[in-house]
Amino acid sequence: MKTILASRTIDIPEGVEVSIKARTVVVKGPRGELTRDFKHQNMDLKKLDGEEGEAGKVRIDLWFASRKQLACVRTIMSHIDNMFTGVTRGFQYKMRFVYSHFPINVTLTGQTVEIRNFLGEKRVRKVPLLTGVDYERSADVKDQIVLSGNDLGLVSLTAAKIQQATNIRKKDLRKFLDGIYVSDKGAIREPEE
Repeated sequence: MKTILASRTIDIPEGVEVSIKARTVVVKGPRGELTRDFKHQNMDLKKLDGEEGEAGKVRIDLWFASRKQLACVRTIMSHIDNMFTGVTRGFQYKMRFVYSHFPINVTLTGQTVEIRNFLGEKRVRKVPLLTGVDYERSADVKDQIVLSGNDLGLVSLTAAKIQQATNIRKKDLRKFLDGIYVSDKGAIREPEE
């Protein structure tokens, strides 16, 4: 059965500018600018201007949609919401090194993360940092790196590539737990005063 009209709206936060043209959404905020293309999904995407002194809204309308197409409405709302969070606060992934004997050595060379001495191996694992992702070594916590940026997809993809670079093969995974794992993720918290 098809739903005649599925409609959802999301409020535009203060200090954020949104422009929509041909299902390409451009979001500008204090931290920068993000662009995302939603042309793969057939729907109406509009920016509604607010009253005087009020921020506007973004509305998605989907006409005569099947059940699978209805699921895309909420997904696209979440993507746009993550863009708002990215240009206002940004996203941050914290990763910890786990090792039992051989200490893992991680360095940044240019725009490449180099992982050395993993399980005592001589091979150097190289993971490129994606554009817009910042790498930082935690000063207060031992064996921790912090990846941050505006685009949630790029930050999480970089974290996933670093974690997958330290996958263990041909050994018992219950015993060999070494690797670099995500310990904390989410939007960057504002400093408390």
